[in-house]
Amino acid sequence: MKLWQKILIGFCLGALVGLIAGPQAAAFKPLGDLFIRLIKILIVPLVFSSLVIGASSMGDLRKLGRVGAKTLAYYLITTAVAVIIGLVLAAFFNPGAGFSIPANSYEANSHPDLLDSLINVVPASVLAAMVSGNMLQIITFALFMGIAITLAGEPAKTIHSFFDGLAETMYKMTTVVIEFVPVGVFALMAWVMAINGPGVLLPLSKVILLVYLGCFLQAVLVYSPLLSVLARMHPLRFFRGFFDASLVAFSTCSSSATLPVSMRCAQENLGVPKDIASFVLPLGATINMDGTALYQGICALFIAQVYGISMGITHYVAIILTATLASIGTAGVPGAGMIMLTMVLNAAGLPLDGILLIAGIDRVLDMARTCINVTGDGAGAVIIAATEEHIKALPARKGFYS
Repeated sequence: MKLWQKILIGFCLGALVGLIAGPQAAAFKPLGDLFIRLIKILIVPLVFSSLVIGASSMGDLRKLGRVGAKTLAYYLITTAVAVIIGLVLAAFFNPGAGFSIPANSYEANSHPDLLDSLINVVPASVLAAMVSGNMLQIITFALFMGIAITLAGEPAKTIHSFFDGLAETMYKMTTVVIEFVPVGVFALMAWVMAINGPGVLLPLSKVILLVYLGCFLQAVLVYSPLLSVLARMHPLRFFRGFFDASLVAFSTCSSSATLPVSMRCAQENLGVPKDIASFVLPLGATINMDGTALYQGICALFIAQVYGISMGITHYVAIILTATLASIGTAGVPGAGMIMLTMVLNAAGLPLDGILLIAGIDRVLDMARTCINVTGDGAGAVIIAATEEHIKALPARKGFYS
């Protein structure tokens, strides 16, 4: 049985037990608390090692030149826009309005003003940042170290190998911990249903609809204008040419597994030369997570609404920065969306218990967000190739738009 099936079963069983057992089902909550602790011990080493490897594996930055700069800028900007779309949708439609968990048990961390928040992205002490779990500072230092390893070249090979081994070890640990998600989901759903009743299910359906709507808006409002203006390609031509890759991503929920199909679609259907496609698409599978970032924005605000926590501008900035930067280190990790959501909640001072409310519907959300992740990679390859004047001329094809 696949993990998402186990999670769905745990979700349904927890809801059923909570309804039947009533307040007595609150006895299961310690199991959910234990899972939260297991997640917490993974966050810092997993994110730090993944980001160092992600940044240091880009190659010689001096040789990347214009292509590297354009690619990185495109990915970071579109990811930031995606999380903003998610926040706007969640703020407008208020998916957490259907029920609430008392806020007196959970309080948002106090945040400094906006200027101090931007300055505090750079840690005064790396060890202090790791001990306190300050994710923005950890991400900043990890990216800095990854770039420095790339610039150092051969003398830093040993350090690169160390972090590569650490990252692989953390991936294995994450795989083990993620296997306990069904138990955590069962425990928390039993508790939530016992306290709040069946009304808890309606807001989750709102979250699903908002994530799918957000992914659609990302494709229409972000990728389509960029393709039209920068690549001078009709958006329908792109979506038709890249449809196979988007469909594989939707069904497998894996950017890495979709990469061979993405490469073929970009080169054969869209005219992207091999050298551009082989650089932009693998890099995108590693650092470009537009759909996942959009999902983070919606889910973070949903959880804040559920727990009755008011959000200020510094909370929104923390969510945008964390979701954008953390997308660099999430590829290839089982349960990556959940791990990344934990980071975002931590940065915004929101209760980590909220991720178990999302876990039961995570597979459904994962299909949409992975699809838009991969589609964004393809759009980036076309745009970068076009700005470098390397889009190949293709013969007219039935159903394609020039």
